[in-house]
Amino acid sequence: MSELLRIENLSAGYGEAVVLHDVAFALGEGQTLALLGRNGTGKTTLINTLAGATRQHGGSITLGGQALHKLAPHQRAAAGIGWVPQERNIFKSLTVHENLTAVERPGKWNPQRVYEMFPRLAERKTNLGTQLSGGEQQMLAVGRALVLNPKLLLLDEPLEGLAPIIVEELLRAIRRITQDEGLAAIIVEQHPQAILAISDEAVVLDHGTIVHTDSAASLRSQPQVLDRLLGVAR
Repeated sequence: MSELLRIENLSAGYGEAVVLHDVAFALGEGQTLALLGRNGTGKTTLINTLAGATRQHGGSITLGGQALHKLAPHQRAAAGIGWVPQERNIFKSLTVHENLTAVERPGKWNPQRVYEMFPRLAERKTNLGTQLSGGEQQMLAVGRALVLNPKLLLLDEPLEGLAPIIVEELLRAIRRITQDEGLAAIIVEQHPQAILAISDEAVVLDHGTIVHTDSAASLRSQPQVLDRLLGVAR
């Protein structure tokens, strides 16, 4: 398996405040990484740093051999980063279809494939972003990232605040995107067991540093370790 992402000695934060300290790990092409930790441990900061939305104080980020840390956010998107932030950041004044076509890049993922994965969006393609439920907005945010045809998908708490039936629908979609389609992903989530079930590797952050790395299957089979690391076993 070829290496896709390499992070070395990464320190980053907001302004002069450093949140991440000496973070280092690698991810192979087609692999999914579960990024876990208690609230406030630096998970979102790491995702935001990969997307170029923080101040980097040290270290390097390489994606497919390209020095990502030297690029502006829009250049990182062009280099292969697909980012779904907690805020979703859809264009609420545009329709579902306009949201997708406004950012579409050439590749195998196009609006039609997004509609096939999320039939709810196909039914609402002429609806404005403001007319969508929270779950539908999240589906649209994932779809917008996919039509960029990224090399690496970043998902920051994609299941947060959603109804159980929508959670199951999104989990099935994420499993298809990563396991069936082979798109590499890093997923931040407060439901560790659900995400570990569809991930290859796991990294646990605490106080901005990596405190545990393991295969997702191994960590999932050790609820007592999860309890110690996260304060919650499920």
